Amino acid sequence: MRYIFTFLTILTFSATFAQSRWTTEQANAWYKKQPWMTGCNYQPASAINQLEMFQAATFDPATIDKELGWAEELGFNTMRVFLHHIAWTSDKEGFKKRLNEYLNISSKHKIKTILVFFDDCWNDKYTAGKQPDPKIGVHNSGWVRDPGTDIRNNPDSLKMLETYVKDIITTHKNDDRIAMWDLYNEPGNSGYVDNSLSLLKQVFTWAKAINPAQPITSGIWSFGSNFDNLNKFQLENSDIVTYHHYGYIDKHLDKIQELRKYNRPLVCTEYMARRNGSLFQTILPMLKTEKVGAINWGFVSGKTNTIFAWDTPISGGNEPELWFHDIYRKDKTPFSKNEVNTIKALNNKK
Repeated sequence: MRYIFTFLTILTFSATFAQSRWTTEQANAWYKKQPWMTGCNYQPASAINQLEMFQAATFDPATIDKELGWAEELGFNTMRVFLHHIAWTSDKEGFKKRLNEYLNISSKHKIKTILVFFDDCWNDKYTAGKQPDPKIGVHNSGWVRDPGTDIRNNPDSLKMLETYVKDIITTHKNDDRIAMWDLYNEPGNSGYVDNSLSLLKQVFTWAKAINPAQPITSGIWSFGSNFDNLNKFQLENSDIVTYHHYGYIDKHLDKIQELRKYNRPLVCTEYMARRNGSLFQTILPMLKTEKVGAINWGFVSGKTNTIFAWDTPISGGNEPELWFHDIYRKDKTPFSKNEVNTIKALNNKK
C-alpha cells in the first residue's frame, strides 16, 4: 500500500508520536509491576491459522482450555495470539464474543495475552470460511497475512482496517487480561520492506487515538540495513521494545545489549528454533537473568506443522528427529522432558 507523505506530514507524525508515547519512566514503572513474562505464541493444535482459531465453525474452547491448562502447569503467564481482520468483517459480533471467551479461558489459567493485529508473513491469499488442510510436512502451510497485498493496494480499505483496529482496542482498552498490543508482526516481510511503513505508521496512529491502558508495540525482527526505516520507526514509537531472535545465545545477548540503549523494557516475542541453536536450555535462563520477557514460537504440535523447519519440508510428513518449534504433542507427551523441566524450574514450578 503506497501513501504519499509530504515532509510536513512526516514531521507531524513524528511530533504526535513523541508526545503520545509512554515516557521511559512510565514504561519501566509498568514493567516493574509485571511478573517475568514467559509463554508462547499460541495457536491451538486444532487450528491451522488465525481464522480457523476464531471463526464460529472451528473455534475450539475445549482444546484451548486443555492446552492453556498445560501452559499453566509449566508456569507460563503470557501468550501471544494473532487476530485477523476477516474474522471481524465476516462476523464482527461473533468474533468479538469468541475473543472474549478466549480471554476468559486464558484468565482462568492465570495467563495474559499479547494480541497481534497485522502480519506480513506466509500466504498472501485468504478467505473467510473453511480453511485449507495442512500441506504434509510443510511449516505453517495455511498461515495467512493480514491485510495482504490486495487490501494494501486498495486505499479504500484503509478506513475498514482503522475501524477494525479501533473497535477491538476500544473494547479492551482497560482489560487487564491483555498484556500489550502488538500492532504489526514482522512489517516488511514477504518482500514488502518499506512498502509496509505507511500502514505501520497508520496503525500506531489508530491505537494511540484510543490510548489503551496497555502498552503498544511492534517488534523488530530483521536487522539488515534495508529495514532501517522500519526498525527506526518501531523502536522510536513502541512503548515497550519487543523483538524476535532465533539465533545462538551469543548473538542474542549482543542484540539485547544493543537494545538497552533505549532504556525501555524488553520482551522477546519470538525465539526458540532448535535447528538454529535457539534452545530453551540456553536462551530461557539468559532471558530471565537479563529480565527480558520470553515468548517462544509454538506450543502444541498440530495443524500449523511448526515442528518442521521453515525451509525444509518433509514430503512424507514423518516427525523430524529434531523438532523446529513446539513443546508438546497432542497427547501431552513432550518433545523433550529436559526442556519441560527447564521451563518449570525457571518459572518456579515443581
